[in-house]
Amino acid sequence: MSRPSRAIVLALVAALAALLGPSIAGAAPAAAPALLTGETLGPDRLPHCAAVVAAMTLRDRLAQRLMVGVDASDPAAAAATVRATQVGGIFLPGNATALLNNQALRGVRAMARIPVAVAVDDEGGRVQRIDELDGNLPSARAMAAQFTPQQVMELARERGRAQLARGITMNLAPTVDLGGQPARAVIGDRAFSEDPGWVVSYAGAFAEGERDAGIFTVLKHFPGHGRANGDSHRGRVTTPPVDDLRARDLQPYAVLLGPGGPLADGNTGVLVGHLDVPGLTTDLPSSLTPAVYDLLRTEYKFDGLVLTDDLGAMRAITGTFGLPEAVERALAAGADMALWSSGGDATPVLDHLEQVLNAGGISQQANDEAVIRVLRAKHTCS
Repeated sequence: MSRPSRAIVLALVAALAALLGPSIAGAAPAAAPALLTGETLGPDRLPHCAAVVAAMTLRDRLAQRLMVGVDASDPAAAAATVRATQVGGIFLPGNATALLNNQALRGVRAMARIPVAVAVDDEGGRVQRIDELDGNLPSARAMAAQFTPQQVMELARERGRAQLARGITMNLAPTVDLGGQPARAVIGDRAFSEDPGWVVSYAGAFAEGERDAGIFTVLKHFPGHGRANGDSHRGRVTTPPVDDLRARDLQPYAVLLGPGGPLADGNTGVLVGHLDVPGLTTDLPSSLTPAVYDLLRTEYKFDGLVLTDDLGAMRAITGTFGLPEAVERALAAGADMALWSSGGDATPVLDHLEQVLNAGGISQQANDEAVIRVLRAKHTCS
């Protein structure tokens, strides 16, 4: 990728300073002109991430690390959220028909000075978001039983094109947890197989198809929810010990995302679950534990985007923490983006995070590095 000229970089910094400088905590921007990105400069003329981040206010940097659930039935409210907070991403829970019809997402995305990610979890089966509009997608278990990996890739490519056409840019799928549970269990038929090799083949094919269509894919639920002893939506759950996970549940991450892996190019992220893992976590779930992110970064050499599972609607978290503290702990532990589908507005969360960062509770260097990973995942800078 060619480097932009010094003139382009200086112009970018000046433009961003003018756009972001006047904003203050809690104040909505007067307007939302688009940032110079690959959409305007061309894909080979992306600005450098360091220049982009340097021109952002502290609050706007923190906002990029939030993935906020919006009311899928109210496009105007979703647009107001993006305009007021400039969050890095929005999450569309449920069947988001209103936001996915009539190009409604264009109005939402137009409110972002820096392009906003639009995420769904469209796995198929019990967890799919555009089936009312673009047809049913089989569950992971059904796909592995009925199709070859090549056929799954083609199915996912078609699905990705439908998602992209409706304004979706990120899919929190595929699930790479190991199966073996009853179909209706928390993972159950959302898993392709209980065999790590089959999961690698089928989940890898699904991700490749979606990526070919232009969708950023996210593997979940690190380090492995498939053999946990319960449902983290309902409370704390425990997995097998970490060494057991290394031998089985973590293999899809090692093979697909490790050095030289087929998905190790920056266009696939990882979602961390809320799990108690003997030998890895202690008093906190995996999404709030630094050692979990260290495992992903150091042992598996993953330098891409890492998100949390839902921090606002799952009892494994909400049973102990309010939303602002949960987000703080997740970002301080090593998550690049904190996700919640419901349970709170972004403004008080941002207020809290600013106080924490200014007090040294979150490293400014680590914060900037995380923002760069968010921006790169959105192809905003290079």
